[in-house]
Amino acid sequence: MRILVTGAAGFIGSWLSERLLALGHEVTGIDCLTDYYPPQIKRRNIETSVRNPLFKFLEQDLLNTDLTRLLDGCEVVFHQAAQAGVRASWGTDFGIYVNNNILATQRLLEAAKGPALKRFVFASSSSVYGNAQKMPVSEDDPTHPMSPYGVTKLSAENLCQLYHKNFGIPTVSLRYFTVFGPRQRPDMAFHKFIRAMLGGDALPIFGNGEQTRDFTFVEDAVNANILAMEKGRNGAIYNIGGGSRISLNRAIELLEGVTGKEAKRSQSESQKGDVLHTWADTTRARNELGFAPKYDFEQGLRREFEWMASLRL
Repeated sequence: MRILVTGAAGFIGSWLSERLLALGHEVTGIDCLTDYYPPQIKRRNIETSVRNPLFKFLEQDLLNTDLTRLLDGCEVVFHQAAQAGVRASWGTDFGIYVNNNILATQRLLEAAKGPALKRFVFASSSSVYGNAQKMPVSEDDPTHPMSPYGVTKLSAENLCQLYHKNFGIPTVSLRYFTVFGPRQRPDMAFHKFIRAMLGGDALPIFGNGEQTRDFTFVEDAVNANILAMEKGRNGAIYNIGGGSRISLNRAIELLEGVTGKEAKRSQSESQKGDVLHTWADTTRARNELGFAPKYDFEQGLRREFEWMASLRL
């Protein structure tokens, strides 16, 4: 099939592009290579894909690209592109989040009204739930984002629902829960932690470390996207969690075992927008998509450490 991947040079988008190419699909990847983190990292992410004759890379911005032309002949869209980061979404930078997460999604959905798409898969986030009142959280539970970032992801998700109901666009939204693994963004916790431990520096810890996350290895997130393309129910929303819900303190203990190094800690107050706990009820994804995480937390953590050590990051 002919497939478009937005955010194709990013953490999840680059792995997804590689998987689609390995399956024999023709992939167009688009990414504007924002400076949220160094563009050279994103270029490195797609080094394998750009050598594949089935891959075409466009360094373009969804906000000013001719999206109707881009989607001409396209059968599936994986919309991974977004301005990431909970803590950076406050203040004057909020406009960037509105443009890249809401307006870009709306423009893409408008362009998708014409083509006869088989699937439009949107990358949402567990941030839409905020501090959930019960655990594990299901897709039908209330959404109360705690950060401007979460607000923009929920808005984009709502746009997908609107365009499905009004124009029949076959949207599927995947709510990712804390994805980690090789190519993880430099602003994300494990990337920071492993870099600090390799350099003998202190790990930046916000709060007391007892907050918990449902960690999802990147290959499981990619598998969820493929399953959503093949089996997703039009208009559906699915939680995508790895089933490895542990505290940050416990994660650091496991990281010490993986690296063979003792972690130094630099603790500070909790940050605005950070939730206390996340835990995905993945019953719907399991029943409708056949989604089942294959990687346990320690296995995935070792994979990320080996990747960073090999690059001497």
